[in-house]
Amino acid sequence: MQTVLSALWPIFALLVLGQLGRRYQFPGDAFWLPAEKLTYFVLFPVMLVDRLASADMSGVPVFSIAVAIITMLLIGTGVCYVLRPWLGLTAASFTSFYQGGIRFNTYVALAAAAALFHNNAIAISAVIIGIMIPLINVLCIMVFSLHTTVSPSVVNVAKNLIKNPLILSCLIGISLNLSGLGIHAGFSSVAGLLGGMALPLGLLAVGAGLNLQTLRTGKLIIWVSAAIKLIVFPLIMWSVCWLLGFSQEMTALMVVFAAVPTAPSGYILARQLGGDTELMAAIITGQTLLSFLFMPLVMLLVL
Repeated sequence: MQTVLSALWPIFALLVLGQLGRRYQFPGDAFWLPAEKLTYFVLFPVMLVDRLASADMSGVPVFSIAVAIITMLLIGTGVCYVLRPWLGLTAASFTSFYQGGIRFNTYVALAAAAALFHNNAIAISAVIIGIMIPLINVLCIMVFSLHTTVSPSVVNVAKNLIKNPLILSCLIGISLNLSGLGIHAGFSSVAGLLGGMALPLGLLAVGAGLNLQTLRTGKLIIWVSAAIKLIVFPLIMWSVCWLLGFSQEMTALMVVFAAVPTAPSGYILARQLGGDTELMAAIITGQTLLSFLFMPLVMLLVL
């Protein structure tokens, strides 16, 4: 218990500090958007390239990881659709509910993986990210196409995925690793410094983006969405990993990505494609706050 809490509490402390900074306008509202962009487009990609290019990838079961992720997402999608009539969701609110169920916060997941496991966890996590992000985006776009009047083209979806900096950095890092080129020591030393800023700044930005006022909206839906994301999804992932014969550590690492709250990027997609933005903001905030309680409990069960 103490080991898990010791590893996870700094993550939640940074989320709280980010929220306090935003509330008391320190260092100012103008700081947070550029900080988020810097993290997303520069710091995180540099960290992923650096870690992947130098990691030992020989023992990473890429195919089994892909099978586990696809199975979890399909079962989770089914759960969301089964609950839709019971919750009485409109088309727009269902898209937000669905995004709340299957998206994952990359910053929180990587920070938890780095805190709980050995150094190679970031490299394995990058493989998980490289598989999850395209699949989740495709599923979300399909749901929007089915339930809203805005129907994005396949070409635009493909362009957005290709331009995603996290996917690009994963591909570059894995290519450098598999080709044997690796990464130059001079670049790696700089990348280490830049990458060291990625997780702390990313978590502060996530905390600053939480909107506590939105929690007055859709209280039941927030609770159900949180139960799916923070309890049901980890259980599904644990079961799939057990069936696939994963080691305890690999299972725990996979469960980390299933147990983190949904991603703030869901709000952007909801705004662009006709989703319920107010409900999406409430789900993001509610899940992030509830993850303070549920993530440590989930990790205690699998570690």
